[in-house]
Amino acid sequence: MQNPSNYQKKIIHIDMDAFFASVEMRDFPQYRHIPLAVGGNEKQRGVISTCNYEARKYGVRSAMSTAIAKKLCPHLTVIPGRMQVYKDTSAKIRAIFARYTDLIEPLSLDEAYLDVTHCQQHHGSATLIAEAIRDEIRTELNLTASAGVAPIKFLAKIASDMNKPDGQFVITPNQVQSVIDQLPLGKIPGVGKVSLEKLNHAGFYVCSDIRNADYLALVRRFGRLGDSLWNRSHGIDPREVTPHRQRKSVGVERTFATNISSYDECWQVIEQRLYPELQQRLGRHTKDKSITKQGIKVKFADFQLTTIEHVHQKLDLDYFRDLLEQVLKRQNGREIRLLGLSVMLKSEEEARQLHLDFAES
Repeated sequence: MQNPSNYQKKIIHIDMDAFFASVEMRDFPQYRHIPLAVGGNEKQRGVISTCNYEARKYGVRSAMSTAIAKKLCPHLTVIPGRMQVYKDTSAKIRAIFARYTDLIEPLSLDEAYLDVTHCQQHHGSATLIAEAIRDEIRTELNLTASAGVAPIKFLAKIASDMNKPDGQFVITPNQVQSVIDQLPLGKIPGVGKVSLEKLNHAGFYVCSDIRNADYLALVRRFGRLGDSLWNRSHGIDPREVTPHRQRKSVGVERTFATNISSYDECWQVIEQRLYPELQQRLGRHTKDKSITKQGIKVKFADFQLTTIEHVHQKLDLDYFRDLLEQVLKRQNGREIRLLGLSVMLKSEEEARQLHLDFAES
């Protein structure tokens, strides 16, 4: 277990509150105090990108289909997004972060990690720095943000969600283990619904259950997830805040206005639309289009999502034929509402080693 004296870092996780929706409410007062969502048109099989807290009272959530959101909240107002406005606002938020540290790791347009360990402002207090950042965002941009402060990354992210919206939560080095012990496993980043069900079935509900378990038995049963949970439950998270985050994958997908069902229909979408778009996107990240895996994703009409991926070293249209055949074996007569392609990219270390091997040959 980590000793509190080992927790030398001061990490802040900033998470904007209902970012897209908040920008719209700021710019258009008529949207304030009503259930609002930013996302796709119901008739075009869209999904909700984000929604305000008024809408969340009705059970509306991000990534939910617009049709379901409207059933939960019939008077929900759904508007299209203005991505350039959100990007411009995000840049202004990051400019505020940069007043305090150069160690900024953006996770998306609306959240980021900041390492303020060596920041001298506000007497070096991460708590006061987080408060100052949130105050400047509110004053200058008329938006609210929540913050989590902790000596390790995963706890800072969890803490930012503990006092939302427009609040912050601080976990000091001496509090790390006691806070972790009480954490439900579903709160740990990377633990999804299916994984949580398996963990609960095995008798694991909170981090203290994992901490008291046998490490080797955990790894045998849950693989990498077991290793990760064991480390997190012991307060071990050595990850640094890294301003440059390497992209790990590239993907494209389409949600259909009308469901499709046959192999031929799927292949036509792949060949004519998805694959050319994937080629373009991949070309922006690697010149030789070298990869480690190709994958395919299907969401059926009942909203069940299934994916399949295999090791493959070069982008190959024909290889998607095999993947499509395999994934459609899981169709069981259901129609298809979404189809996607993805590739896993080589790490920078793998690419560097490949270059050395080529140079030496």
